[in-house]
Amino acid sequence: MSSLITTLGLRAAPGQAVPNHATSFLLANWVLAYALMSTRGTKMRLGLDHNVAPREDLGKYGEAAVQAGKISRSALNKLKRQEAAHANAVEGFPLFVAAILAALFAGVPTETINTIGVWYTASRLAYSWLYSHIESPGLSYLRSVAWWSGNISCITGLVLAGKKL
Repeated sequence: MSSLITTLGLRAAPGQAVPNHATSFLLANWVLAYALMSTRGTKMRLGLDHNVAPREDLGKYGEAAVQAGKISRSALNKLKRQEAAHANAVEGFPLFVAAILAALFAGVPTETINTIGVWYTASRLAYSWLYSHIESPGLSYLRSVAWWSGNISCITGLVLAGKKL
């Protein structure tokens, strides 16, 4: 556990400075939001991807695929939730970028910036998984908790940057 904390840049190894992973967190969260959470690959495998207007795929072709027996209703609903989680990740990414850049510019300690990066990334991964897999209205509030957690990590970065400026 100690080496994981050091690797993530949450504290320094003995005799060394804490490595700044800000750019790594920015890149990793960009890949997460724009590539890994995208439904394009799944829609391609299911024959539901139409490159002319891919944002219309599920609304325009999803129900027909269910009626034709290509996919189940449950699979279509999950794909719709995954697509919503993907859109939300893309929408939230600029706030994360702003928080990290403001913290860097203001000279917020590296350990704190790395902590914000870990916190945001873990929150977004949890949000995506919870949104995609939970169908229960009661349990869906866990998704909201994960969403707020990610946003609070960004707000924390902005507030700390503001205090140093």
